[in-house]
Amino acid sequence: MTAKKERAWQRMLSGRRLDLLDPSPLDVEIEDIAHGLSRVARWNGQTTGHWAFSVAQHSLLVEDICGQFKPDLPLPWRLAALLHDAPEYVVGDLITPFKSAVGPDYKTLEKRLLTAVLLRFRLPGELPKGLAALIKRADRAAAFLEATQLAGFDPVEGRRLFGAAAPELVLDPLEPWPPEEAKRRFVARFVQLS
Repeated sequence: MTAKKERAWQRMLSGRRLDLLDPSPLDVEIEDIAHGLSRVARWNGQTTGHWAFSVAQHSLLVEDICGQFKPDLPLPWRLAALLHDAPEYVVGDLITPFKSAVGPDYKTLEKRLLTAVLLRFRLPGELPKGLAALIKRADRAAAFLEATQLAGFDPVEGRRLFGAAAPELVLDPLEPWPPEEAKRRFVARFVQLS
Protein backbone atom coordinates (compact mmCIF):
# COMPACT_ATOMS: atom_id res chain seq x y z
CA MET A 1 0.00 0.00 0.00
CA THR A 2 1.51 3.36 -1.02
CA ALA A 3 1.37 6.43 1.17
CA LYS A 4 -0.96 9.18 0.01
CA LYS A 5 1.02 12.10 -1.43
CA GLU A 6 0.39 15.35 0.45
CA ARG A 7 -0.94 18.29 -1.56
CA ALA A 8 1.83 20.84 -2.11
CA TRP A 9 0.01 23.37 -4.27
CA GLN A 10 -2.06 26.46 -3.59
CA ARG A 11 -5.08 27.29 -5.72
CA MET A 12 -5.20 30.96 -6.67
CA LEU A 13 -8.24 33.08 -7.47
CA SER A 14 -7.07 33.16 -11.09
CA GLY A 15 -7.59 29.39 -11.15
CA ARG A 16 -3.85 28.69 -11.28
CA ARG A 17 -2.41 26.00 -9.05
CA LEU A 18 1.02 27.00 -7.82
CA ASP A 19 3.18 24.08 -6.73
CA LEU A 20 5.01 25.32 -3.64
CA LEU A 21 7.81 22.77 -3.91
CA ASP A 22 8.41 23.17 -7.64
CA PRO A 23 6.81 26.47 -8.69
CA SER A 24 6.43 27.15 -12.40
CA PRO A 25 6.61 30.71 -13.73
CA LEU A 26 3.62 29.78 -15.91
CA ASP A 27 1.46 29.54 -12.77
CA VAL A 28 2.32 33.04 -11.53
CA GLU A 29 -0.13 35.89 -12.20
CA ILE A 30 0.30 39.51 -11.09
CA GLU A 31 -3.33 39.75 -9.98
CA ASP A 32 -2.82 36.80 -7.62
CA ILE A 33 0.35 38.38 -6.24
CA ALA A 34 -1.29 41.78 -5.73
CA HIS A 35 -4.41 40.25 -4.18
CA GLY A 36 -2.43 38.12 -1.76
CA LEU A 37 0.13 40.76 -0.77
CA SER A 38 -2.59 43.36 -0.18
CA ARG A 39 -4.07 41.06 2.46
CA VAL A 40 -0.86 39.92 4.17
CA ALA A 41 -0.02 42.04 7.21
CA ARG A 42 3.49 43.20 7.98
CA TRP A 43 4.58 42.94 11.62
CA ASN A 44 1.99 40.17 12.17
CA GLY A 45 -0.63 42.93 12.15
CA GLN A 46 0.87 44.59 15.22
CA THR A 47 0.69 48.10 13.76
CA THR A 48 -1.36 51.20 14.38
CA GLY A 49 -4.10 52.33 12.05
CA HIS A 50 -7.50 51.17 10.93
CA TRP A 51 -5.96 48.69 8.45
CA ALA A 52 -2.98 46.38 8.65
CA PHE A 53 0.13 47.65 6.89
CA SER A 54 0.24 45.21 3.98
CA VAL A 55 3.15 43.60 2.21
CA ALA A 56 1.83 45.21 -1.00
CA GLN A 57 2.20 48.67 0.56
CA HIS A 58 5.62 47.71 1.95
CA SER A 59 6.71 46.54 -1.52
CA LEU A 60 5.71 49.88 -3.02
CA LEU A 61 7.65 51.66 -0.27
CA VAL A 62 10.79 49.58 -0.92
CA GLU A 63 10.58 50.22 -4.66
CA ASP A 64 10.22 53.97 -4.02
CA ILE A 65 13.19 53.98 -1.64
CA CYS A 66 15.32 52.09 -4.19
CA GLY A 67 14.49 54.81 -6.71
CA GLN A 68 15.50 57.51 -4.24
CA PHE A 69 18.75 55.74 -3.38
CA LYS A 70 19.56 55.25 -7.08
CA PRO A 71 17.53 57.63 -9.29
CA ASP A 72 18.93 56.16 -12.52
CA LEU A 73 17.86 52.61 -11.58
CA PRO A 74 16.47 50.98 -14.76
CA LEU A 75 12.77 50.11 -14.76
CA PRO A 76 13.33 46.32 -14.81
CA TRP A 77 15.40 46.60 -11.62
CA ARG A 78 12.71 48.76 -10.03
CA LEU A 79 10.25 46.00 -10.96
CA ALA A 80 12.52 43.50 -9.20
CA ALA A 81 12.41 45.75 -6.11
CA LEU A 82 8.60 45.86 -6.26
CA LEU A 83 8.50 42.05 -6.44
CA HIS A 84 11.13 41.43 -3.73
CA ASP A 85 8.59 39.98 -1.28
CA ALA A 86 6.28 38.41 -3.88
CA PRO A 87 6.63 34.88 -2.43
CA GLU A 88 4.70 36.11 0.59
CA TYR A 89 1.50 36.11 -1.48
CA VAL A 90 1.62 32.34 -0.97
CA VAL A 91 3.54 31.75 2.26
CA GLY A 92 2.66 34.89 4.23
CA ASP A 93 5.03 37.31 5.90
CA LEU A 94 6.95 35.51 8.59
CA ILE A 95 8.70 37.88 10.95
CA THR A 96 12.50 37.60 10.85
CA PRO A 97 12.84 35.89 14.26
CA PHE A 98 10.42 33.17 13.14
CA LYS A 99 12.23 32.69 9.81
CA SER A 100 15.42 32.14 11.79
CA ALA A 101 13.68 29.56 13.98
CA VAL A 102 12.26 27.70 10.97
CA GLY A 103 15.68 27.51 9.36
CA PRO A 104 17.11 27.08 5.88
CA ASP A 105 14.23 25.00 4.48
CA TYR A 106 11.98 28.06 4.57
CA LYS A 107 14.59 30.21 2.81
CA THR A 108 14.94 27.54 0.09
CA LEU A 109 11.18 27.49 -0.49
CA GLU A 110 11.01 31.29 -0.53
CA LYS A 111 13.91 31.49 -3.02
CA ARG A 112 12.26 28.97 -5.37
CA LEU A 113 9.05 31.00 -5.33
CA LEU A 114 10.89 34.28 -5.94
CA THR A 115 12.80 32.74 -8.84
CA ALA A 116 9.53 31.63 -10.46
CA VAL A 117 8.06 35.13 -10.01
CA LEU A 118 11.13 36.86 -11.45
CA LEU A 119 11.28 34.54 -14.46
CA ARG A 120 7.56 35.01 -15.09
CA PHE A 121 8.10 38.73 -15.54
CA ARG A 122 11.24 38.40 -17.71
CA LEU A 123 13.73 39.17 -14.96
CA PRO A 124 16.76 37.01 -14.17
CA GLY A 125 16.00 34.24 -11.68
CA GLU A 126 18.93 35.44 -9.60
CA LEU A 127 19.44 39.17 -9.28
CA PRO A 128 22.87 40.80 -9.61
CA LYS A 129 24.58 41.16 -6.22
CA GLY A 130 24.63 44.96 -6.38
CA LEU A 131 20.90 45.10 -7.06
CA ALA A 132 20.15 42.57 -4.32
CA ALA A 133 22.21 44.71 -1.89
CA LEU A 134 20.33 47.87 -2.93
CA ILE A 135 16.96 46.17 -2.40
CA LYS A 136 18.11 44.87 0.99
CA ARG A 137 19.25 48.37 2.00
CA ALA A 138 15.88 49.82 0.95
CA ASP A 139 14.06 46.97 2.72
CA ARG A 140 15.88 47.75 5.98
CA ALA A 141 15.15 51.48 5.60
CA ALA A 142 11.47 50.64 5.08
CA ALA A 143 11.54 48.34 8.12
CA PHE A 144 12.98 51.17 10.25
CA LEU A 145 10.25 53.56 9.08
CA GLU A 146 7.48 51.01 9.61
CA ALA A 147 8.85 50.00 13.00
CA THR A 148 9.10 53.56 14.31
CA GLN A 149 5.97 55.00 12.69
CA LEU A 150 3.56 52.07 12.94
CA ALA A 151 4.85 49.21 15.12
CA GLY A 152 5.68 51.02 18.36
CA PHE A 153 9.50 50.88 18.24
CA ASP A 154 11.35 53.89 19.56
CA PRO A 155 14.01 55.29 17.18
CA VAL A 156 16.94 54.00 19.24
CA GLU A 157 15.62 50.43 19.15
CA GLY A 158 14.72 50.80 15.47
CA ARG A 159 18.24 51.92 14.59
CA ARG A 160 19.75 49.07 16.61
CA LEU A 161 17.60 46.45 14.85
CA PHE A 162 17.27 47.84 11.33
CA GLY A 163 19.83 50.60 10.94
CA ALA A 164 18.78 54.21 10.52
CA ALA A 165 16.61 55.16 7.60
CA ALA A 166 18.58 57.36 5.25
CA PRO A 167 17.93 61.01 6.12
CA GLU A 168 17.83 61.97 2.44
CA LEU A 169 14.59 60.04 1.87
CA VAL A 170 11.57 62.17 0.99
CA LEU A 171 8.48 60.25 2.08
CA ASP A 172 5.06 61.02 3.48
CA PRO A 173 4.31 59.65 6.95
CA LEU A 174 3.18 56.04 6.71
CA GLU A 175 -0.51 55.33 6.99
CA PRO A 176 -1.89 51.87 6.19
CA TRP A 177 -4.20 51.60 3.19
CA PRO A 178 -7.28 49.42 2.83
CA PRO A 179 -6.47 46.15 1.01
CA GLU A 180 -8.26 47.14 -2.21
CA GLU A 181 -6.29 50.38 -2.43
CA ALA A 182 -3.00 48.57 -1.77
CA LYS A 183 -3.87 46.03 -4.49
CA ARG A 184 -4.86 48.75 -6.98
CA ARG A 185 -1.68 50.77 -6.38
CA PHE A 186 0.52 47.67 -6.56
CA VAL A 187 -0.96 46.61 -9.91
CA ALA A 188 -0.78 50.17 -11.27
CA ARG A 189 2.90 50.43 -10.36
CA PHE A 190 3.59 46.99 -11.83
CA VAL A 191 2.03 48.16 -15.12
CA GLN A 192 4.16 51.33 -15.11
CA LEU A 193 7.35 49.38 -14.51
CA SER A 194 6.69 46.58 -16.98
